[in-house]
Amino acid sequence: MLLILVIIILFIIVFLNLRNFFKLNKEQKVLKANKLTTFNKKNLYNWMNLTKKERYNLSKQDSFKYMDRRKLLLDEIRKEYKKISRENSMKNIKKK
Repeated sequence: MLLILVIIILFIIVFLNLRNFFKLNKEQKVLKANKLTTFNKKNLYNWMNLTKKERYNLSKQDSFKYMDRRKLLLDEIRKEYKKISRENSMKNIKKK
């Protein structure tokens, strides 16, 4: 009976330690992924300390952000051009 009780207590202790280890490991990954967002001359050293995969993922995210901003800007320019074109066509119609 005592042996079974000791085994159960050891199992519980091992389980709790493993759970804490995996929990800490997961938090470290999250912190590492979010610690650097922008890079410039001041933090170039931090950029070089990242792994190749992290640098690739960050540059990929920057590329997607740039592409989205570019699409929005192009849409805005197209709308403005259409507006100007309509105004000019209305002026030409009124002149005739």
